[in-house]
Amino acid sequence: MKRGGQEIYVGPLGHHSKYLIKYFEGIQGVSKIKDGYNPATWMLEVTASAQELSLGVDFADIYKNSDLYRRNKALIEDLSKPAPGAKELYFATQYSQPFLSQCAACLWKQHWSYWRNPPYTAVRFLFTTAIALMFGTLFWDLGSKTKKIQDLSNAMGSMYAAVLFIGIQNSSSVQPVVSVERTVFYRERAAGMYSAMPYAIGQVLIEIPYIFVQASVYGIIVYSMIGYEWTAAKFFWYIFFMLFTLLYFTFYGMMAVAVTPNSHIAAIVSSAFYGLWNLFSGFIIPRPSMPVWWRWYYWICPVSWTLYGLLVSLFGDINELLEDGNNETVKQYLRNYYGFRHDYLGLVAAVIISFAVLFGTIFAVAIKMFNFQRR
Repeated sequence: MKRGGQEIYVGPLGHHSKYLIKYFEGIQGVSKIKDGYNPATWMLEVTASAQELSLGVDFADIYKNSDLYRRNKALIEDLSKPAPGAKELYFATQYSQPFLSQCAACLWKQHWSYWRNPPYTAVRFLFTTAIALMFGTLFWDLGSKTKKIQDLSNAMGSMYAAVLFIGIQNSSSVQPVVSVERTVFYRERAAGMYSAMPYAIGQVLIEIPYIFVQASVYGIIVYSMIGYEWTAAKFFWYIFFMLFTLLYFTFYGMMAVAVTPNSHIAAIVSSAFYGLWNLFSGFIIPRPSMPVWWRWYYWICPVSWTLYGLLVSLFGDINELLEDGNNETVKQYLRNYYGFRHDYLGLVAAVIISFAVLFGTIFAVAIKMFNFQRR
């Protein structure tokens, strides 16, 4: 080929390039090859642009008007005709592997990607352990104190601070990781290795075991140091609500990356909702004290449901009278002041799960629908 991608010879070389040499030596004005000279070097020299100018020829036009070109075209046309009785190639799917195999491969790939990323995984566990010890010592034996309203407010304050502190840290730290993984996904999807949904499912599922360990480490440390009541049901509910709270915070951070071009914009967008979640969590302003026209946002605020579940599961069944509660029990106070009812604990759990599923689903759909790759 000459400069510009035009063909000047398409055909067999032969022994010692004899067919190539015969073709070009047959063109008037082209110098003969010397004995012992490299045929490739000679061919490049005699077909250079300077040689074309000096000879006043165009090797591409010469080839197109040659018998060799016509024979090649006839061969291509002949080979393009299917044999009698032949069937067209058909592939049942776009990808070589079925959907479940793609999911398994993507999950395995994400497993090694996370395992080889200690700046994200190991640091997250160390940070969680440090925060758990800090909150445990700061609110030492607070959970066993339920005689006064201030004790209950302090307990809810500890939950409120922990949820936002660790939750926002999870959401922020996952965004750069997902942004890098998405770049790799764009390249591998373009190569036809797998589709968008298996990648998204693998990205979501790989977070679950890490967050389970994180929630368990935090829950065991904090639950024992703060001194909540040691019953299997209450401990289970505490771990459950912390697990799904960290899950929806993490999936929310992933979702923010999926709907924005990069992690920097995702951080800006998600931070706006952190403030709203903080305001409508029900700790700063309890739901019964909110204006009626703003209570709708309380119900769609995931942090408010987390605090609802944590406080009710630990204190919502206590029927002891408060010392300063106007002849109210702990259970009655939570219902009158915060609007929390222990009867709705199962519903609260379902809502918390639905937030995690919702954010994970939006992440998967956004990964499939949006392409922010720059070409």
